[in-house]
Amino acid sequence: MDTSDAPRVRPHPWAVLLLGLLTLRYVGWRISATLNLAGPLATALSLLALGCELALIGHGLLMPWLSLALPRSGAGAQPPPEPSGPFMPSVDILVPTYGEPLEVVGRCLRACVALDHPAKTVWLLDDGARPDLRELAGQLGCRYLSREQRLHAKAGNLNHALPHGRGELIAVFDADVVPLEGFLRRTLPFFRDPAVGFVQTPQHAMNADPVMRNLRLERWLMPDEESFYRWVEPVRHALGAIVCAGTSFVVRRSALEQVGGFETGTPSEDLATGIRITAAGYRNVYVDEKLSAGLAPLTAAAMARQRCRWAAGTLQTLRTGASPLSIAGLGPLQRLAYLEGILHWLLVIPQLLLALLALAPGLVGVAPVLVRGDGLVTVALPYALAQLLLIRPFSGGSRNAVLLELYRWIFLVPLALTVLATLAGRRAHFTVTPKALPNRRLGAARRLLLPLLVLLVLQLQALLHLWPGLFPRMEPALAPLPPATLGLVLGWGLLQTLVLLLAIRCCFDRPGHPAAPWFASQRPVALHGGAGPLPAVLTAVSTQGAELTIAAPGAVAFTGEAAQAPWALHGLVDGTGLPLRVEISRLGRRGALHLAVRWQGLSPAQEEGLERVLYRRDRLWPHLRAPFEPRALLAVALRLPRRLPPEGPFRRSLIPQNPLCGPIPGLQPRR
Repeated sequence: MDTSDAPRVRPHPWAVLLLGLLTLRYVGWRISATLNLAGPLATALSLLALGCELALIGHGLLMPWLSLALPRSGAGAQPPPEPSGPFMPSVDILVPTYGEPLEVVGRCLRACVALDHPAKTVWLLDDGARPDLRELAGQLGCRYLSREQRLHAKAGNLNHALPHGRGELIAVFDADVVPLEGFLRRTLPFFRDPAVGFVQTPQHAMNADPVMRNLRLERWLMPDEESFYRWVEPVRHALGAIVCAGTSFVVRRSALEQVGGFETGTPSEDLATGIRITAAGYRNVYVDEKLSAGLAPLTAAAMARQRCRWAAGTLQTLRTGASPLSIAGLGPLQRLAYLEGILHWLLVIPQLLLALLALAPGLVGVAPVLVRGDGLVTVALPYALAQLLLIRPFSGGSRNAVLLELYRWIFLVPLALTVLATLAGRRAHFTVTPKALPNRRLGAARRLLLPLLVLLVLQLQALLHLWPGLFPRMEPALAPLPPATLGLVLGWGLLQTLVLLLAIRCCFDRPGHPAAPWFASQRPVALHGGAGPLPAVLTAVSTQGAELTIAAPGAVAFTGEAAQAPWALHGLVDGTGLPLRVEISRLGRRGALHLAVRWQGLSPAQEEGLERVLYRRDRLWPHLRAPFEPRALLAVALRLPRRLPPEGPFRRSLIPQNPLCGPIPGLQPRR
């Protein structure tokens, strides 16, 4: 997977126009030449399929057209203004927590304390009233705050803290998020302008999400939220309709107080509060720079729970005073931009209906779509190719056309049920995404697995019934299909079967989840001790240990008693060597030696230095670019039949980081 620090660039208007014209041509063809009006059932199914497809097409075309609001070059977010004199506003840093593990909260608090801004106060807002967190806050010099009545979940926790602070600005971080040292340095200058209400930065995951991890596709699959922060938010910035994401943002206290604090009428308090601040007349800013990182859900079930909360909370915003349909103060394009995000969650309904309608030819003998070969080649194929080829450049390299739909398929049924329940008036409550593994053996997420298995059985049954000559007794009962229609139905059915198999595979959580995230590296380092210094390459690293590769000449020296001698790794943390213990050694190709090591006996200063290098240094997280999709699809197909090994040494789920720079202390270059 490529990395790039290039800014987002507006898609070329001619490319957007071309896609629009191909879309109109396709819609005209669908309406005029593909409807099946042979009877009442066929007509109903055909019109339903057309309506669902039009809903998906219309929403899919909206973002490219809105993207034309981006500047001709550069990201949607403007760079910070040049400093003109000292600007040291006081900042209250709020860290709401409820049930997160102690080590996760500690990592966040230490990073907040290390932010390079002197006029700051860090507040730990503990809705669990845990004595260990109170003690931790005291040790780190943070203010601790708890409350007896835990009303309105996270929004209530934040609102409870507002009267206790005095900062001109308020920064909010979820308890699993670790800000970089320069977070405030990069965001505070925007508040020189009194019209700025809040500044939002991207969310980034420091670990692979369950979809990537369970398929071992960290190199080939982009997280689904990447396109939101790389494409949608810059467009929203250009339109003046930025979405507040609930963490990794800074808000002006006076703006927050003007709108009555954080919205409590929906679990998506961030979205609703951001809309209120925008409607109040403030200009908000999106900084397209990864200045923090948090934890992705650890299991597929936890990820489904998170997505369902997002869907329900977003839709519930329509029933609050922050609804973009009714709130005063928004312009037409701002309303449209906010509604686009809300409509996104409604699309699971037509997508599920289309998945079921695709089964109709094989199960009930009725094809919702009738096509001829010439229409497929001259109309449908150019439209499909345009989508496949243009979505990557339109999104700034943040997504593919096909692979990202895997996320929607996995959570399709739970999301559809959540959306229907919310539309029916059921009020959703805020649920915390678990940041620790459950106290049980990881297996399949049944809530996700069972609906997918039912869909797969129906899909296979429909395909078998349509296969020529396979079930001769059933063929008279099924209406004969034109060859092009039969080919389309079979091809689409096979593709849908593949996606269902991938989605089912993702429901089985990969065992061996590490206690701390591991990161990919290609850092030259030096091992001191025994026969050292010995040059090596750091290939994977975490706060628990590392993996190294020693080239063939050095591998010879790392044998016998030398391997058991005390060793320390230099070149990762400035000014110190990290003591280690070798756990596993493996001889690789061409005589190279691969080592899995565990840190042993680190001092507090070494632990702090390691944590800074791995979580807090500036320019730590790269901007990724989605890989060329045909190669990625091939990698996905090859992964499907393979056995899923537990995560462990030399088969880690790794997230890339920008490399460290500088010489390696204690290692002289060879002559």
